[in-house]
Formats: sequence, C-alpha cells, structure tokens
Amino acid sequence: MKKIGFIGLGVMGIEMAANLLRKGFEVAVYNRTPGKADTLQTLGAAALKTPAAVAAASDVVITMISNDAAIREVYWGEHGIFAGARSGTTLIDSSTISPTLAKELAAAAEAIGAAFLDAPVTGSKPAAEGGTLVFMVGGDAGKLSEVENILLAMGRKVIPMGPNGSGSIAKLAHNTIVGINVVALAEGMAIAASGGIDGSAFVELVQSGGAASKAAEMKGPKLLEGNYDVQFSLELMLKDLRLSSVLSDSLNVPTPLLEASKSLFQVGDAMGFGALDMSSVGQAYEHWIGRKLSGGPTPKEN
Repeated sequence: MKKIGFIGLGVMGIEMAANLLRKGFEVAVYNRTPGKADTLQTLGAAALKTPAAVAAASDVVITMISNDAAIREVYWGEHGIFAGARSGTTLIDSSTISPTLAKELAAAAEAIGAAFLDAPVTGSKPAAEGGTLVFMVGGDAGKLSEVENILLAMGRKVIPMGPNGSGSIAKLAHNTIVGINVVALAEGMAIAASGGIDGSAFVELVQSGGAASKAAEMKGPKLLEGNYDVQFSLELMLKDLRLSSVLSDSLNVPTPLLEASKSLFQVGDAMGFGALDMSSVGQAYEHWIGRKLSGGPTPKEN
C-alpha cells in the first residue's frame, strides 16, 4: 500500500486525512499552524516538521491549501515539497487554485520525474467528514488510475476532466454556479420575507419546485436559523469567484451573473462575514430589507 503525505489540515483537509487513516493508509501530515495534527496523531498519523519531510517520506502527496500564494510557498519554499519529492512521487493538489498555477506545478513535477494531478473537490465539510467528496481531475489518465483508490478513500466519485489545468477550470466553473445559486436563494428569500411569507414555508416550496437546488438544501436551513458555522467560508467562495473572473476574462467569456455574485460576496466580506459560512451573504439582504430571511423580527429587534 502506498505511503501517503497530506499537507493542509484545515476544515476540509483534516477530515480527508482522517478518512485515509480510517481506511488503513499510512499517512504523514504537515500543517503550518501547530496543533492541527493532534487529532490525526491519535488515529495513527505521523506529524512531520516540513513539507519537504512529508514528500521525502511519501509515495503520494496530497495538498489542501487555501490559495495560490500559500501553494507556492508549500511547493517551492525552502523546505517545500519540491525540496523533498523524488522521481516517481505523485503529487495531488485538491485545493482550488488557478489553472495557470496547476500547469506550472505539473511542469515542475515533470522536471524532477514526478507526476502531478490537479484534483479539486466538490462537497464542503459534511462531505469531507462523510467521505462523499467528488474529485474532478486534470492530468495523465494512467497516473490517475494508479491513485484512484486513494481518492475514493476520501470520496464517492472521481471524474477525469482532461489534461493538467482541467480540474482547476472545472472547479472554478462549478463554484461559479454554487456562488450564484447561494445568492439567488438569499435574494428569493428576501423577496418572500419582505412580502410577509414565512421563511420555512418558502424554503419548503423552493425544494418542492423548479427552484430546487443543492444550495437550498444545504444553505436554506442555515439562512433560516442564522447559523453560519463554516461548511465553506464566504472568504473562500469570494476567492474562487475572483479566480473564475480572471479565468473567464482570459477565455473571453461574458459572465454577468458571476460578476454580480462576486460583488455581493465582496459586500458580505466588507461587512465582516468573511470567516463565516458563505450563506452569511444573506445577512446583507437582511440589512437591506430590515427583516430576517426567516420572516422573523428585524435584526435590530433581536
């Protein structure tokens, strides 16, 4: 069985690594913030001091990092992955990064005889916990087949998307839809609440009709309860929409809905909701309409 390295133990990464350990894989981990590996060590993980050490000890290295700048540091830093990876190592990035960076990583891996797959995921914290993530993968099909069992230890489906960079493109296109859907749900709920409709009844209607969506299923209850515990943060969704905006400009694709949704998430971020779940963008609508989306009292009255 291949030895696995896992770098990046945030909301998603820690659950993904835990599933690998539960499935019997030998896993070495690293996280920039001390203490994040403690829970995984109780499951049998080895906590190493640098990304280079993880890469040197592993046949397959998986990264789950927040943004392009952090990825560059983790891979190319003085004690980064490329300082420890060897010929034959397979590097898998499951972060949401720019397609340009994914291609740079693939070229750098090839230069040392390693392989690289851009394999971002869909499914937020609940899917990471339950091992039901879906991987969209860019890179060599043969190399993917060699590590598919590892990905399926953390998820329920692996979908090949094409050459390196394709996984990243697919993820940005996918998250564009997610961001638009969350804003659309909040906006519809704002209309209903302003018209005196009970929020619970309205969300039930949405899920029973043509407006049904995964966003309504997962975020409707959060908007009704005002529970913004993080499944996927607003600031990360805003980061993804910004990346998608750059990508669509480079492809000369008009994206008016993307730009409108990005602006609304920027408003939410400016209002201080960045570290909350992305559904917290609904609080901007509550501020504008002077009512809770649930149809309850105004925020000022609570």
